[in-house]
Amino acid sequence: MSDLTETLADAGTKMSKAIEVAKEEFGAIRTGRAHPAMFSKIVVEYYGTYTPLAQLATIQVPEARTAIISPFDKSAMAAVEKAIRDSDLGVNPASDGVVVRVNFPQLTEERRKEYIKVARAKAEDSRVSIRNIRRAAKEAMEKMEKDGEIGKDDVARAEKDLEKVTSEHVTKVDDLLKHKESELLEV
Repeated sequence: MSDLTETLADAGTKMSKAIEVAKEEFGAIRTGRAHPAMFSKIVVEYYGTYTPLAQLATIQVPEARTAIISPFDKSAMAAVEKAIRDSDLGVNPASDGVVVRVNFPQLTEERRKEYIKVARAKAEDSRVSIRNIRRAAKEAMEKMEKDGEIGKDDVARAEKDLEKVTSEHVTKVDDLLKHKESELLEV
């Protein structure tokens, strides 16, 4: 029976990680407000190595539509500016030699709809990931039953628990998506 509980616990842990990935993905989608998480996916070519922007600079958001990036090494200023410009944020950073300022224009209705589509796609990817985890756990349980390690009743009970855990995690993804959509529609 412990193998069964272990399989359920493992599936729950993996599903929780899928939720965390979804949160990170949603955090990187630009809304009307600037926030440091928007820069989490940006990598800068720094001395021939691709390095996350957060490791090369501090990111501050003094106003709703302005971000200030202060590179620790001022010689990386041009590389930081280029990485932000080339990113999918759709902004044009400006450097004054000390910091890089990023002004975020007001999102157009069309751009908001594009971002909502992106958010929905990322949510669906998370749901698919959760369902794949469920399928793998279910297969492991069926194999245990086939090998005679556990009984049919135990598997049936465990599968009900697995369904419950799966639907809880899918609901969390749906809630994250709803929150992101309302953020994007907020003017």
